Amino acid sequence: MRCFLEKYRITSFFLVLLLTGTTTLDAQVTFRASAPNGVVKGEQFRLSYTLNEEGKDLRLPDLKGFEVLFGPSTSRSFSQSTINGKTTSESSVTYTYILVAPAEGTFTIGPASINVNGSNYRSNSLTVKVLPPDKAAENRQGGSPGSSDSGSSSAAPAAKVSADDAFIRAIVSKNNGYEQEGFTVTFRLYTTLNITDLGKIEFPEFEGFMVEDVTIASNQQLQMERYNGRNYYTADLKKTLLFPQRSGKITIPSGRLEMVFSVPSGKRVSTFFGTQEVMADVKKTLVTNPLSINVKPLPEGKPLGFSNAVGTFTFTPSISTKQTRANEPITISVDISGTGNMKLIQNPEVKFPTNFEVYDPTVSNNFQVATNGLTGSRKIEYLAIPRYEGHYNIPPIEFSYFDLNTNSYKTVKSPEYNLQIAKGDPGKASASSYVNQQNVRVEQDIRFLKTGEPQYQHKNNFFVGSLGYWLWYLIPLVLLIVFYLFNLKMARENANVALMRTRKANKMAIKKLKMAEKFLKEHNKEKFYDEVLRALWGYFSDKLSIPVVNLTKDNIEKELSDYGIDNELTGKFMQILNTCEFARYAPAESDAAMDKLYNETVDAIGKMESKLKRK
Repeated sequence: MRCFLEKYRITSFFLVLLLTGTTTLDAQVTFRASAPNGVVKGEQFRLSYTLNEEGKDLRLPDLKGFEVLFGPSTSRSFSQSTINGKTTSESSVTYTYILVAPAEGTFTIGPASINVNGSNYRSNSLTVKVLPPDKAAENRQGGSPGSSDSGSSSAAPAAKVSADDAFIRAIVSKNNGYEQEGFTVTFRLYTTLNITDLGKIEFPEFEGFMVEDVTIASNQQLQMERYNGRNYYTADLKKTLLFPQRSGKITIPSGRLEMVFSVPSGKRVSTFFGTQEVMADVKKTLVTNPLSINVKPLPEGKPLGFSNAVGTFTFTPSISTKQTRANEPITISVDISGTGNMKLIQNPEVKFPTNFEVYDPTVSNNFQVATNGLTGSRKIEYLAIPRYEGHYNIPPIEFSYFDLNTNSYKTVKSPEYNLQIAKGDPGKASASSYVNQQNVRVEQDIRFLKTGEPQYQHKNNFFVGSLGYWLWYLIPLVLLIVFYLFNLKMARENANVALMRTRKANKMAIKKLKMAEKFLKEHNKEKFYDEVLRALWGYFSDKLSIPVVNLTKDNIEKELSDYGIDNELTGKFMQILNTCEFARYAPAESDAAMDKLYNETVDAIGKMESKLKRK
């Protein structure tokens, strides 16, 4: 039992990370009962009563079908938060009982009562289903206690998660229905193992359906359910309301969810508390079962004014007034309430007289997601302004829908409206009354008139075929060709490693000479001459494309001669190399000599770069 409760707590923690939701706090007195909706015969479970105030005289209902093993144990919690300088605090008291169910069946726990400040409060009632024990799990967990010990792991079987230990089912509320008839698909996790981590989640796409997600609370409790003769802890991961948009067979593909489970490794170790099972983390990809939904087309004989509504609805029309003056607005409201494909309902047609100024209807929706559709109301307001006095008739407004209770079409009508319009004030001929009822967006719904001087153009002056027209094509084309050739040239040069080294030889040498200048200022003779030598050898290696290990003074002189460098500059380089090599082992020289050598090196490299560029 302890292992099962621990499994319940760990699994609940990771499911909270997967699901999203909100929790609303209520300042009124709340007295709430909670218990698992499914338990196993002979196993203990908790019955808790939570009160957000201090109370007394807790009275339990008749716990028929259960035995109380322990209770009540009382625990208190307190929380305080400060938001925008306002501090709020909350406290609660929880009374916990340990129960056991000796027999299978479904039992009801009635409301409990408690006294708070002289007033009695009653909790909610609970329904608990007692399931038979899981024989297969008991045999697997019992095993043979002495069969494995802390010996070598090679004798232990590899830990794995079988298809019966954890899986996800895609459950539909119905797989046969009409087009536009709502139904839900629920992705439910079944597990007997502890979850230690969550991985990639890929729920399937619902092609061919209009989709509405059903909110699942993050603090939902794991429920126990018996499936295929075995007891599992379950939780709904995703619930979606679907409206098929076409008839025929529609397939919902499989989804995937990666989870890491803690499973027995088959090894046992001896600890201070005795021999214990060693657990191992195993990653498992759970794949949902694909679903096939058979969607029936709506029957023949659709009414002429069928509004695409499928479900059960009520139709409530109303009119603001039947007697008014010309240029005064009249509003007809149509309220459609019920359950079905509320979002897809087309607005009923209202036939106003021809000399009425009619505006687009405004629609306000107030519905929630239910298991068999969207439930709530849809209010449609039609506004029109009569411009002349007289007697007018508005024919009945018809609303036709397919009733799922009778599987037939139904048509409801409003009464015929007889209007008496008296002579009105001509000054009210504008639609200002209607404008006040709408959210008009300046520069989106209303465009200002142009007030500047008009610009005229000769009727034979065409932009197409003119010089400017062709330049719009030629200039981008020429720029594109130039850009392509430049990129091609750069790519070829970058691919030539030797050429790139040669081009960057001067930069690398200057960089190293700057380091030599630093040592010159620090009066560090040895490092100064070393850095000058490194700069020159590196410069010749990059410029002549000869590895440093193969460089000698002789082949440097030969290569410089082949490049067409005069003997004077070549000799200057040789003198600098000899001076640096000699100076590292000679007595300390003056800073003036080091500074002179530095300037000569920079000057020699500069002259060589100038001569190579001219060539």
